Order: sequence, then structure tokens, then C-alpha cells
Amino acid sequence: MTKIAVVAGGQLETLPTDVDIWIGVDRGSLYLIDREIDPDLAVGDFDSVTQDEFQRIQEKAGAIIQAQPEKDDTDLELAVIACFERYPDANLMIYGAFGGRMDHALANVFLPSNPAISPFMERIFLVDEQNVMTYRPSGKHLIDPVDSMKYIAFMPTNDIHLIIEGAKYPLNETNFFFKKVYASNEFIGKPISLSFDSGYVVIIYSKDRK
Repeated sequence: MTKIAVVAGGQLETLPTDVDIWIGVDRGSLYLIDREIDPDLAVGDFDSVTQDEFQRIQEKAGAIIQAQPEKDDTDLELAVIACFERYPDANLMIYGAFGGRMDHALANVFLPSNPAISPFMERIFLVDEQNVMTYRPSGKHLIDPVDSMKYIAFMPTNDIHLIIEGAKYPLNETNFFFKKVYASNEFIGKPISLSFDSGYVVIIYSKDRK
């Protein structure tokens, strides 16, 4: 399975080393180039870089998708769609999705709301130093832990009856209560069973700051 690192223009700490394809999103392309990584693909309207910086991106990127500033999708959405068009078997690790503009951050959290992205939601991971975020569609799922992440949270996008079993804090017919985010749950040595009947759930693995 192809492992793709998508680098957006938000806050970045470290990047992985075991990557098959590098994708730069707008200023994220320049971030890669500054670290001597030539992006295989650069995507965006590039309104956050100067003309000289854009020329560097043109010289270094394997290919470029340049969008108009006036568009329906964000630059990251365009990049995710382009990735799955080119590499339908890929796992996407997205870096730099947070730490910038709040509207961009929220759009990134809800990427699967885009119908072109929704079918691939289980293979999208938004990563920073403290968090790994991914998604599950309606149905029943076994959720595995992520190394070094102590906590897990569930955020249903619909007002639904969410069932969580096998976790430190189960949620079922006997104790159900509604929240927009079921935060600070934990694994207890086995996968967590998650089931729900509509929409999708944002799954957030996290750990405390050192």
C-alpha cells in the first residue's frame, strides 16, 4: 500500500522518514523544499508564497496542480482528492493541518464531509506531535490503539446513538448520554468496538504534552 505524506501549511514539528510519495499543499511545498525534500506533487492556489518562492516550487516539484483562489474546495481538499485519483490504494498521513487559521483547521477536521473524499476516510490520518486523527463511516468497527497515544476520543458528526464497548469508559443502552465529543477514553488491552448507524465519526488519539 502506498504511503503518502501530505504536508500542509500549518504548524509542523517533525516529518516521517518511511514515505513513498511527498505532497506539498500551498506553502507546505516550500516547507518540504527548505528541508531538501522535492515534492512529487504540489497543490494549491499558492497565494501564501511570493513569486520567487513559487518559482522555487515550480523548479523542484515533480508536478503542480495550481488552483484559482476563488474555489469551492480548500487547498488540502484538492490535494487529498488528487492523491486518491492517482493512488487509490494509498494511506494518507497529513501534517501541518493545524496551528494556523481556525477555519482551515475545522475544514481539515471534517474532510470526509466532502463527497469526493468520504469513500477514503478510513485511510486518512491527520498527525501532529500530540494527536492522530482518523475517521470511520457508519457501521461496526474494531478500533486499534496507536503507539504512544494514551487517550482516544470520538466525535460523531450526526446526533446519533453511539455505542462504545471494550473501552475504559463504555457507552451503551444502559448509560447513554449525548455529547458532541466523547473525550479522554482509554484502551484496556484490547481493541475498542465502535458502532453507529449514520454519518461518520472523527476518532482522535492523543497524549499529554511533555
